[in-house]
Amino acid sequence: MCDYHISVTGHYTLAETEKTMEARLSGLPIDFVAQSAIANLYRAANSTRKYFTNTVLRPIGLSWTGFVVLWVVWIWDGIEVRHAAEEAGISKSTLSGVIKTMEARGFIERITDQTDRRLVHLKVTESGTEMMTDLFPKFNQQETFAVSCLSRSSIESFATNLRQIISHLEAQMVDVDVYNHSEEL
Repeated sequence: MCDYHISVTGHYTLAETEKTMEARLSGLPIDFVAQSAIANLYRAANSTRKYFTNTVLRPIGLSWTGFVVLWVVWIWDGIEVRHAAEEAGISKSTLSGVIKTMEARGFIERITDQTDRRLVHLKVTESGTEMMTDLFPKFNQQETFAVSCLSRSSIESFATNLRQIISHLEAQMVDVDVYNHSEEL
């Protein structure tokens, strides 16, 4: 069992948050098991982000968002800007700032499409590739640590369950373009 002594998501610990939520939501027609699962998924994601930022990324001057963008571009060995924003789960305007920072640090370069000059692709530079090749094993050590309080079979089940949630929600969004931000223009 994992220990929860210090809050990694904010001011309140997990136990304090759950006790307060239970009191606040008492009497409402709520599926508490589903609510708890999704709330804890959210808290786990925030805890992971904060922990990894503090232990792995900040020491080398990377933000979480900067890392995610580098990861996406690195894994796909180059990607169109709009797809990079979608894959990183950020807006194109946020991506623009991250790209400027990553370009200034020599980690990413922009390449204009030869057939459609309106399209811009991102590519990780040699320096960016070296940095990611060095960084990712350290990042993975923290991934391993983060789940070390679980058995191997629990980790595998956890990963499978998360994939099922993602697939379920993706199937519901087939006809909805969740990344169409044209109304924001």
